[in-house]
Amino acid sequence: MINLGLNKNATRMLTGFIMGTIVMGCIILGGYALLGLLLFMLAVGSREYVKILNNKGFYPSLKVIYVTELILATVVFCKRFDLVAITLTICAMCSFMWVLFRGRQPYIANVATTLLGMVYCGWFPLHLIFLRDLSCDKYDSGLGFVVLMFTAILLTDIGCYYVGSKFGKNKLAPVISPNKTIEGSIGGGVCAIIGAIIIGYFIDLPWYMAMFAGIICTIFAQIGDLCESLIKRDAGVKDSGSSLPGHGGFLDRSDSFVLTLPIMYY
Repeated sequence: MINLGLNKNATRMLTGFIMGTIVMGCIILGGYALLGLLLFMLAVGSREYVKILNNKGFYPSLKVIYVTELILATVVFCKRFDLVAITLTICAMCSFMWVLFRGRQPYIANVATTLLGMVYCGWFPLHLIFLRDLSCDKYDSGLGFVVLMFTAILLTDIGCYYVGSKFGKNKLAPVISPNKTIEGSIGGGVCAIIGAIIIGYFIDLPWYMAMFAGIICTIFAQIGDLCESLIKRDAGVKDSGSSLPGHGGFLDRSDSFVLTLPIMYY
């Protein structure tokens, strides 16, 4: 981890501010800026994912995952939705052939975790491009929906932490994530819904639709967080990496978005 000479909270805040500014800047610009950001984050996140699985004794192919993500990113960026199915099909076959020619145990787990990496680290996050480019007769840009989603997820994290730390008594998932509580989860959900309704007002989204979007975001943000915690706990690691000072790895910071992005888009 990079040592910035600051205490943990200050380092965490500084890293979060820098990362948030870069991410939002690329989202606002869209196009190649957003594509470049996603390719970088997919590459780092996939590497962290493979290292986590290595601790479990599984060896997914990082090369196959990288190639799949690059092809999928190109297909998505060019809006060739008709090529998504064939891309995933061929790349899935490649994961089997990689295990066949490499011949390294455990065969089934290596194939399965490679396929999971394609979807979890690649296909799901790429929905950010879909959501950003979303448009219809009334809404000419998906930027407002992306801001709504980011706001709801951010407020979910803040609400879960503060409400959970002050009023949390009942464990939400004691085996997977002992620090999370039901009270914190509810608090995060309430904050997310309020934030979504406020953003919805500024993008002319009816309050009931904004509320529904907030509910979707907070539910799947918390589920995504728990899913990543499940993977790390099963592999016996605390953080996915140390590339973000004060935060851990990229997967630790993006876990709330991985499942929320596709659900929010569809």
